[in-house]
Amino acid sequence: MKTSLKFLPLLAFLILLFPLSQLRAQQGWVYTGTNLGNQTIRLAAADFKPVGSDPQTPVLKAVFDATLYNDLANAGIFTMVSKSMAPEAMPGSPQEINLPQWAAPPANATAVAFGALSISNGRLVVYGWLYSTAGTGSAAQLLGKQYNETANQQEARTIAHEFADAIILQMGGIPGITETKIYFVSKRTGSKEIWEMDYDGENQHPITHLGNISMAPRISPDNSRVAFESVGSTGWSVRMYSLDLGRLVRFPAGTGGSLNMDPAWSSDGNQIAFSSARSGESEIWIADEDGGNLHRITALPGPNVQPCWNPKTNAQIAFVSGRTGEPQIYIMNSDGSLPQRMTDGGYAVSPSWSPNGLLLTFAWNRSYGPGAPGGNDIYVFEIATMRYLQITHGEGDNDYPSWAPDGRHIVFQRKVGNRTDIWTMLADGTHQQQLTHTGDNSEPDWSWK
Repeated sequence: MKTSLKFLPLLAFLILLFPLSQLRAQQGWVYTGTNLGNQTIRLAAADFKPVGSDPQTPVLKAVFDATLYNDLANAGIFTMVSKSMAPEAMPGSPQEINLPQWAAPPANATAVAFGALSISNGRLVVYGWLYSTAGTGSAAQLLGKQYNETANQQEARTIAHEFADAIILQMGGIPGITETKIYFVSKRTGSKEIWEMDYDGENQHPITHLGNISMAPRISPDNSRVAFESVGSTGWSVRMYSLDLGRLVRFPAGTGGSLNMDPAWSSDGNQIAFSSARSGESEIWIADEDGGNLHRITALPGPNVQPCWNPKTNAQIAFVSGRTGEPQIYIMNSDGSLPQRMTDGGYAVSPSWSPNGLLLTFAWNRSYGPGAPGGNDIYVFEIATMRYLQITHGEGDNDYPSWAPDGRHIVFQRKVGNRTDIWTMLADGTHQQQLTHTGDNSEPDWSWK
């Protein structure tokens, strides 16, 4: 896509003006908060060696190889060796790996993942290893895993995800996200329903089938329930869907008045904050996860909407308030005390708090107003210093960012023309990828684990 100089991505623009060392210094706070910015590891992922003659083997091997490579490429901590630069050998065991071959140009790999795949009696068996190319013999082994699951394409993907997460944890020291889910809104079936997909956009399917308008999904920390807002005969309600039971379950606090929206889970799963106009103007309310102990925590001019908890402490809530005119991002204690404004103007909405409690991401039109040239972009904001970094740059209308549990990735919606789709990126704005390509899709929420 052609981009004018006006919307040249920030990283590229700064590289034109400053040496790389100065660029790293300017963005050091983002790297500190997200574990980004460390030198990437040059990693190779060999195609796994097929063993046996089961007719399913070629198909499942292709699914496994592609998923493993993509998972590692998406992690944000590796520079992947292109398949075209990798040795042609498919080592199926430590005895077959030639480490100097993988360490030499053009691969220049620091480490290599390899293994073997077979099918026996309807079971998919995978042996996987991760070896350092600088080591020798058994001292080179960094990881060894064995998997045995039902032989089908979904399980081939699952095994690849599990092996990729093990490699990411071993090499990067952080849990991977390849087994996480993204919940979102889609109207591709005719009405806006809550949908689920894998972190990489695969396996997209509807969760609700209510036939009206359902929005703002928020998955519980234990992945058992989805809270969302839905319109019915009495107006907007916060409703609850059990993924374990496959049906709606009661949340009595979610009704009252005609406008109940924006549910948000505390990280212990014990409470839900949401906005409600039951007392007049929209305010932030909190209830227990079963709908009991309902109480209001804001009582100032508003409206006050879109709460989200500090997942590290549950002691603070970020929210959007219109108390000074256009909507701005605020932070307050979870009892509603000590509200503090974070943004300095424009039109700021949709806050999401990073897993480590250090950063917020949100959508911000900094030049909002009649005739203003600004656009809706995603920003990352460091709470302690009140510094911010713009991480999208005019490539459509961007909104509803949500952090991944690794603190390194963000999912968001992007509207270009009349279409809205779900995208992901690293938390510095790089490695942007479109996940949905059918229908109209919006308001994503990344699962906690």
